[in-house]
Amino acid sequence: MLKKLSRKSSVRNRLIQNLLASLILYEKIKTTQAKSKLVKSAYERMERYAKVKNIDNIRRLIREIGDKDAAMKLFSVSGKSFPKLRILKLGNRGGDDAPIVQISIEIKSDVIEEKEKRGDGKNKN
Repeated sequence: MLKKLSRKSSVRNRLIQNLLASLILYEKIKTTQAKSKLVKSAYERMERYAKVKNIDNIRRLIREIGDKDAAMKLFSVSGKSFPKLRILKLGNRGGDDAPIVQISIEIKSDVIEEKEKRGDGKNKN
């Protein structure tokens, strides 16, 4: 059952898309615990499409994430193993005492090392 988050379905779906795109682009976001659970389930649904890079999967990810740059980054990061999420509890928000968490993408070190060997890494000398 999908949590409603006290929003209409169109607003809720766009909120999840925006959080998912931000998570993929910046690799770390802070949000409430309820929103993080929805983002995690949406992210895990993307795993099936990000493993095989073909035009159908690219278009589906762009449609589901809502951001072309985030979809292409997801394809480039997910090589042999799909990056997993880590959710850390940070405490409660001051105003309404809502639990705040930090979601981060755990990129395997072997994928990073492989990209550096090929010269795809950010640190080019």
